Amino acid sequence: NDALNNQQIIKKGSALGSGTTANTNIRSTIKGTILEIPVRRGKQVIESNTFNAGTTIATIADMNKMIFEGKVDEAEVGKLVKGTPIDISLGAVQDKKFPAILTFIAPKGKEVNGAVQFKIKADVTLDDKFFIRAGYSANANIVLEKKDSVLSIREALLRFDKKTDEPYVDIKVGDQDFERKDLKLGISDGVNVEVLEGITKDDEIKIWNKASKDDDKKEKE
Repeated sequence: NDALNNQQIIKKGSALGSGTTANTNIRSTIKGTILEIPVRRGKQVIESNTFNAGTTIATIADMNKMIFEGKVDEAEVGKLVKGTPIDISLGAVQDKKFPAILTFIAPKGKEVNGAVQFKIKADVTLDDKFFIRAGYSANANIVLEKKDSVLSIREALLRFDKKTDEPYVDIKVGDQDFERKDLKLGISDGVNVEVLEGITKDDEIKIWNKASKDDDKKEKE
């Protein structure tokens, strides 16, 4: 009987006898694509219980519902808000951005290479024209603040008062004459900065190169 029961288990996944059923069939609770099968034929597996998590025999995911996971530096995480729309760029898909919604911001950060970073997650809206695989490298572009049709200059043109640390530029008022103009600045993207007050679009700003900065430093010394 034992041999017959073992044979039935191997062939059918279950053995009937003495009014009891031993079932070895394993069914997924969700529909999806099998991403990984970490066990092989003949390997012993155990069922999950209160003392053991059990053996993972397969990893399954719904490929129609992709989640972006990334990390944000501590200097920027305070500006993020759940529900913010973001754009996702994939390394494997060129010239295409996928819209997503920020759904999770970690309450606790982790130190990575000397910097504290916070995990974020976003639900991605996929395009049926592209088959997206799990594990693709991706970058998120999050617009924290945006303004159109404003006066802006390159941040490299700014100078700062040594006493007050206030920003200013030198504008051309003659052939070789320049005048200092104090500025009131707005938002910045790290390259260009908005100018709220101080100059107009017609003003010509003096460009300070390394040589002129060194000369200016020597004169003050």
